[in-house]
Amino acid sequence: MPNYIYSARRPGGEQVEGEMELGSSSAVAAQLADKGLIPVTIKESQTDAGVQKSKDKQLNFDFLKRKKKVGADELILFCRQMFALTRSGVPMMRSLQGLIESTQNLTFQQALRGLVENLEAGRELSAAMAVYPDVFPNLMVRMVQVGENSGKLQESFEQLASYLEFEKMTREQIKAAMRYPTFVVIAISIAMAILTLFVIPTFKKVFAGFGAELPLPTRIIMGVSEFAVSYWPYILVTMLLASFGVRRYLKTERGLWQWDKYKLRIPVVGSILLRSSLARFARSFAMGYGSGVPLVQALNYTSRAIENSYLGGKLNEMRNLLERGETMTRSAASLQIFTPLVLQMLAVGEETGSIDSMLLEVAGFYEREVQYELKNLTSAIEPILIVAIGGMVLVLALGVFLPMWNLAGVMR
Repeated sequence: MPNYIYSARRPGGEQVEGEMELGSSSAVAAQLADKGLIPVTIKESQTDAGVQKSKDKQLNFDFLKRKKKVGADELILFCRQMFALTRSGVPMMRSLQGLIESTQNLTFQQALRGLVENLEAGRELSAAMAVYPDVFPNLMVRMVQVGENSGKLQESFEQLASYLEFEKMTREQIKAAMRYPTFVVIAISIAMAILTLFVIPTFKKVFAGFGAELPLPTRIIMGVSEFAVSYWPYILVTMLLASFGVRRYLKTERGLWQWDKYKLRIPVVGSILLRSSLARFARSFAMGYGSGVPLVQALNYTSRAIENSYLGGKLNEMRNLLERGETMTRSAASLQIFTPLVLQMLAVGEETGSIDSMLLEVAGFYEREVQYELKNLTSAIEPILIVAIGGMVLVLALGVFLPMWNLAGVMR
């Protein structure tokens, strides 16, 4: 950051001079005004200006920095550093400038510079973060907004860091559990393609030489193989167009809602995604409500921050019921997404006036369930894979070997 030499006067007329290291002259003027000083002149230090000019003449190697998507690791580090710096009393501008200098991700660096510019323009941190939705998730923006409104910004960053670490660990465990099934499915798909396009046509020539009627499984396999060999370019184009169309549809509001609803019902994996989303809801809602945000407003923030349009719609239904005078427990029960144990805990929270602490218990309950199911995910998927692979092998074996067995019986 550049150094600025300023000259100012106190309210009594006494002149004050000094230097200040900030991002711009307007930030220096604002800092002086906060101290009760009237700025007279603000000039950039000539030494810093000369150094900056010499830097401008040097080759710029920023293009060597890889412009990539901001990952969970960088957001976690950002939250941890902001928590430590705000707790230590370091000014927000200086904290962000330090993060700009330390990050190696060009995309994140540009976003942080944008935060500094927006803050200098008088915006709140949450509003500045909302300008960069591709960098800062909606949940992060809302929780920072809650922290600003309640005066507990550093606690918001601490809870965000813990939450993002849990999310990252959950994603990594899901990827690790799905790695083996994905590899098996890909290998089987490649094997089926090779058999269909290259191996089965060879058997077709052999069976045609026998002149005998082929069994039904063999005729089906031969028909599928002949169709794939004859029309494989059209099949490939159709698959590409279908993939493109599905991706476009999922970007629409209706398509996203249907996908968010469907993925919660996927066997084995859907229950994990549902409990993970409910844990996110409970923790973020408890933080907002516990910080003094009104119940309906906190629920509104959470419905937009949960990052699942189907569950967000359910929470909006719950908010409407609360506005009509329904209790928290009855509203939650009408959604049919919470377990009876969780509903009992919410009922206790309403009776004792400790909904926020009960919701934290709900979050912990679901997080423990997610961890348990993730540990058993691979063992739950393996039987499904075995049955599916066994079925494909059985069909191929019947289609290929039944004619041979029939011919062997005739020859005897």
